[in-house]
Amino acid sequence: MAQDGIGASVRRKEDFRFLIGRGLYTDDIKRPGQTHAYILRSNQAHAELRKVDTEAAKRMPGVLAVFVGTDMEADKVGGLPCGWLIKNKDGSPMKEPPHPPLAIGRVRHVGDPVAVVVAETREQAKDAAERIEVDYKPLPAVASIAAAIKPGAPQIWDVAPGNTCYDWHIGDKAAVDAVFAKAHHVAKIDLYNNRLVPNAMEPRAAIGEYDAASGDYTLYTTSQNPHVIRLLMGAFVLHLPEHKLRVYAPDVGGGFGSKIYHYAEEAIVTWAAPKVGRPIKWTAERSESFMSDAHGRDHLTHAEMALDKDGKFLALRVATNANMGAYLSTFASCIPTYLYATLLAGVYTTPIVYCEVRAVFTNTVPVDAYRGAGRPEATFLLERLVDIAARDMKMDPVAIRRKNFIAATAFPYQTPVALQYDSGNYQATLDQALKAADWAGFEGRRAEAKKRGKLRGIGVSTYIEACGIAPSNVAGALGARAGLFEAAEVRVHPTGSVTVFTGSHSHGQGHETTFSQLVADQLGIPFDNVEIVHGDTAKIPFGMGTYGSRSLAVGGTALVKAVDKIIAKGKKIAAHMLEASEADIEFKDGKFTVAGTDRSKAFGEIALSAYIPHNYPLDQLEPGLDETAFYDPKNFTFPAGCHICELEIDPQTGTTHIAKFTAVDDVGRVINPMIVEGQVQGGVGQGIGQALLENCVYDKDGQLVTGSMLDYCMPRADDLPSIGVATHATLCAHNPLGVKGCGEVGAIGSPPAVINAVVDALRDYGVKHMDMPATPMKVWQTIRAASPKQAAE
Repeated sequence: MAQDGIGASVRRKEDFRFLIGRGLYTDDIKRPGQTHAYILRSNQAHAELRKVDTEAAKRMPGVLAVFVGTDMEADKVGGLPCGWLIKNKDGSPMKEPPHPPLAIGRVRHVGDPVAVVVAETREQAKDAAERIEVDYKPLPAVASIAAAIKPGAPQIWDVAPGNTCYDWHIGDKAAVDAVFAKAHHVAKIDLYNNRLVPNAMEPRAAIGEYDAASGDYTLYTTSQNPHVIRLLMGAFVLHLPEHKLRVYAPDVGGGFGSKIYHYAEEAIVTWAAPKVGRPIKWTAERSESFMSDAHGRDHLTHAEMALDKDGKFLALRVATNANMGAYLSTFASCIPTYLYATLLAGVYTTPIVYCEVRAVFTNTVPVDAYRGAGRPEATFLLERLVDIAARDMKMDPVAIRRKNFIAATAFPYQTPVALQYDSGNYQATLDQALKAADWAGFEGRRAEAKKRGKLRGIGVSTYIEACGIAPSNVAGALGARAGLFEAAEVRVHPTGSVTVFTGSHSHGQGHETTFSQLVADQLGIPFDNVEIVHGDTAKIPFGMGTYGSRSLAVGGTALVKAVDKIIAKGKKIAAHMLEASEADIEFKDGKFTVAGTDRSKAFGEIALSAYIPHNYPLDQLEPGLDETAFYDPKNFTFPAGCHICELEIDPQTGTTHIAKFTAVDDVGRVINPMIVEGQVQGGVGQGIGQALLENCVYDKDGQLVTGSMLDYCMPRADDLPSIGVATHATLCAHNPLGVKGCGEVGAIGSPPAVINAVVDALRDYGVKHMDMPATPMKVWQTIRAASPKQAAE
C-alpha cells in the first residue's frame, strides 16, 4: 500500500480551505450587479388563490420586480418534472399532477411559493413581500397518510382520486398467502417510520444570471447533481437548449439527498434574471428550509412474517402507505418502490415476499430521498419484525438471525424481490460486532444497571442496502427517466500532473481526497499532483452526480477506466521511445519498463513526449494524453453489516442514554479508512436522531408544528456515544475496485438497533414495539401505562 494510495488514511485535502474560511458556497458568490429575491410562501395548507395583489409591493423601496405564477405561465414555463414513472398493479401509469414553480390557482401545502420579489437587497425584498395581499379561500386539508386515505377525504388533486398517486406491488400475493395459511407462526407488526427534515448545515441557495450578449444562462446552486438540474430545468421547465445553460454547484455544505432535486427556486431566479437584466440571488432562511426542502421517510406499514416451528422464515407480507406530500419531487416515486420493497429480503433466505405500496398525496411538503432513501425504511421494518418473531418464538434474536442468514457460499444469491446479491458474509460481520460489543457480557451489565435503578437494553440489526442504482437499461424499463452511468475525464498535463473532471459531486464525502488516491495509486504519481474538478457543467463531462452511495462504485470506476486508457496509450508511446514491442511494456510504480530489462521511462517523460511529440509515433497516435470514460454498472452494489446498540433508560424520566454503539460494515474495498469511519459515524448520528429525537409534525389542518429548531429536536454531541466502527470486506464482484459504498450504511443499520435496544430495556413492561422517535415523554408514558406493579418496579 502506498503512503497516500488505496487503503491509506490520508487527511482530506479539501479541508484546508474550509478550515481557513476559504470554501466557496453559493451564498458566498457575489455577481456584478447582483440583486436579491425573497419568496412569499403560502401560510395555508390548502386554498384557492382568488387574488394576489402585488401593486403595493412593487412600490416599495429598492424593488425591481414582483412575479406570480401567472407570469411564468404566460411565458410557457413548465412544471417541475418527476424523474421516475411508476406503474400501478394494473399497468396504468401513476398520477402525475403539475408542479408549477410558483403556485397557479391553488396552494397545496404551507410553504408553497406564491410570489417572488426581486430587490436591491434581501431586506428590501423581504419587506416588500409583506405588502403583497393574498386573498385565500381556505379548503379542507389532509396532513397525514391516515387522513388522506379515509373514505370521503378532501381531494388534493382532481386527477388523483382517493389522493392516490399509485398502487404498486411486487411478488406473487396468492403464493405468499398460501404459505401463510400453512405457517406454524405468524409474527406481525404495525409501524410508522417517522417523517424527517434533512437540515443540511448549508441552507439551499441559487443565483440566476443571464448574459444578453451571448444569450447564455448560468445557475449557481446548492446541488448534488448539476448536470441533472441542467437537463430537467433546461428541457422541461425553461425550454432552453443545454449549451445555453450552465449549472455550477460549488462547495456544498451537506445534502443527505435533499439537494438532489430540481427545486422551484432554481427555475424562478434563472427565468427572472433576463427580465430584471441583472443576476438574482436567493438564499433560504432556516425556517424556510423546514417548509421547502423535501422531507424524508413517512411510511405507515403493516407487515407479517410466516415462520415454521424451528424459526425459519417462510414468507414475508408487507403493505405500506407512503406519503408523497403535495407534489411529486424529482425521485419521490421510486423511493418506496424500487429502493424499498426490493430490499425486503434483507440478509435472509426468506423464499417468497409480497409487498404492496400505495403512494398518497397530502397537504404537506413533498417527500423524497433522505440518507438511505427507502433502504432505512425497509431495514427498520424487517429488523423490528425479526426481533418480534424471535420474542414470539422464544428464540434468541441473534440465533434466529443466524438460522436465516444467506450463507457466505451462496453468492451470487437471487432474492425473491428482483435483486441478485453478488457477495457478502453476514455471519462474519455479526461475529465481529458481537465480540466488539461484548454481547456475551451484557446480562452482567444489565444486572448492575438494575441496582442503580436503570433499565439496560441491547439491540442488534443486521442489514443490507443497494447502492449505485443500475444498470441504466433495467432502470429505464422500470420507469427511470434518466441514465444511471457516471463519467470521468483524466487530463494529464505535459509535466505529468493530472486533473480529473468527474460527473460525481462532493458535498462532504471527501471526493477530492479519495479520487486523488485512486489516481495516485494507479499512475504511481504523488498524491498532491492530482486535482479533482467537479460541479460545473461547463467543465465536466455529463454525469449523474452523487446520491445513493454511488460516487466511488460508479464515479470511481469511470475514473479508473479513464486512467486505464491513459496507461494503454502511455504503453504505445513508451514502446516507440524505448524501441520495443508494445506487448513487452509493463507499467508499475509510475514507470513504463521493457519486461526483463532495466530500460524504462517515467510517467512524466511519457506525458511530456505526448505534448512535445519530437520522438513520437505520430503515424499511429494523436498527440496529447487526455482520456474520458463512461461507466454504467452491471448491477447494484450491496453493502451490509451488523450494528449493535446498548443503552440505559431512566424509568423516572424516560431519558435514554446510549452507553455504546458498535458498527461493523462490509463496504467492500476501503480506499480511505478515515473517511469511511467518518461517513459511518455521521450516518449513525443521523440514525440515532431519527430513533430517539427527530419527528416532523403537522397538525390536522396542515400547519407545520415543528417548523424550527425550537420544535424539531436534532441530535447534539452529548446525545451521541463513542461509536465503534470496524469493517469486514468482501469485494464487489462486478466493479474493478471491489468497492460497495459507505455513505448511507450508518443511517440504515442504526435505527432498528436503537429501537430494538429500547424495547429490550422495557421488556418487563410488556412492550413489544415502539415507534420512532422514542422520546423521553413517549418512553415515560409507556412505563406509566404498564401495570402499577411493573411501573413501581
